[in-house]
Amino acid sequence: MSSSSSLNTVAVLFSGGVDSAVLTAELESQFPRIQPFYIRCGMLWEEAELVYAHQFLSLLNRKCFQPLKVFDLPLIDLIPNHWSFTGNAIPDHTTPDEAVYLPGRNLLLLAKTGLWCRMNDIETIALGILDSNPFPDGTDTFFQSFQHTLNQALPGSLSIITPFAGMTKTEVLQRGAHLPLGSTFSCINPSHSQHCGECNKCEERRQAFHKAKLHDPTNYINNPL
Repeated sequence: MSSSSSLNTVAVLFSGGVDSAVLTAELESQFPRIQPFYIRCGMLWEEAELVYAHQFLSLLNRKCFQPLKVFDLPLIDLIPNHWSFTGNAIPDHTTPDEAVYLPGRNLLLLAKTGLWCRMNDIETIALGILDSNPFPDGTDTFFQSFQHTLNQALPGSLSIITPFAGMTKTEVLQRGAHLPLGSTFSCINPSHSQHCGECNKCEERRQAFHKAKLHDPTNYINNPL
């Protein structure tokens, strides 16, 4: 039987990046209880992401936030030669968004999170997907279809929401300008939990702060010419 607290809870896939951080903070106005999730798959940047994820939530220090839940979903047996595990040919600042594709990422993350949510009577999962997401598992069609699949496979009802689906990263930064954005993380090749400054995601972050006309608080190890 569902409890009132679980029915008023939203689960949010929280990576510690700008998009999921701003989304998590904004969900407070819609839900009295927020359960952030981090899914650890064994990729190069996850240790650093977790440091920043805990730091961001700690700085906000809001009563509605439940402690960060960390689940393990190892993928190295599926894609052992992928750059996200090997560190070889990591997409740099000259590459397009498509270069950072992680096969079936949202499919896998939602499957594990969705099962936990239904086992705990939580009815809503939120993701910080943006308008610029170029991947097949980042579309409205995918989320609607997968929501239907989850509700066929599991008892109860589960909704997948993507409040930032029509926004750019620049717009999200502007919405979150009042938040401790220096405690977010966006790098796929970190060193000692610092942004490398040279990868695809660091460049995306740098450009978004510039376009948003906001001070970039990020400490980049390198700055490509």
